[in-house]
Amino acid sequence: MNLHSSLLDILACPITKDKLIYDHENQELISIRAELAFPIVDGIPMILVSEGKKVSKERLEKLQKNESV
Repeated sequence: MNLHSSLLDILACPITKDKLIYDHENQELISIRAELAFPIVDGIPMILVSEGKKVSKERLEKLQKNESV
């Protein structure tokens, strides 16, 4: 399932208020600065602090690199 780009434009990290990066492969929204991944369940982003899972530095670097391409 794809996340509509206009939805991604208005969503923000609940902690940092920064833009989120869509990880299509893992169906998650990533907050780079908070180092958290928020799941997308049945097409609904679960952007709650309690739903965030820690993201490794390596994965964050890879996502940032792909985002800047």
